[in-house]
Amino acid sequence: MPDTVALIIWLIAGIAGGNAAGELLKGDYDLGPGNTVAGAIGGVVGAQILQTLIPALRGFDIGPLLGQGMGAVASGAILTVIVSRVRAWRRQRPR
Repeated sequence: MPDTVALIIWLIAGIAGGNAAGELLKGDYDLGPGNTVAGAIGGVVGAQILQTLIPALRGFDIGPLLGQGMGAVASGAILTVIVSRVRAWRRQRPR
């Protein structure tokens, strides 16, 4: 179970990654306020997965926190792109 400070860092980093991905990929890939939600979920889940896969990223020191933050930004952006792509695909498919 992560402590509160780490969880806040993951949320903020994931939101930043999700909003950055939405801003860079305007058009069909922009989820509007959903960028923030997908980024936050991706940031928390991605940081948890990284801590499980890479034990050196566990802990509450500057190195692990930077690694967790970078992983949360990347995973927030990745989940935002995946969700927006699925949404665009569902809109385009014939009914």
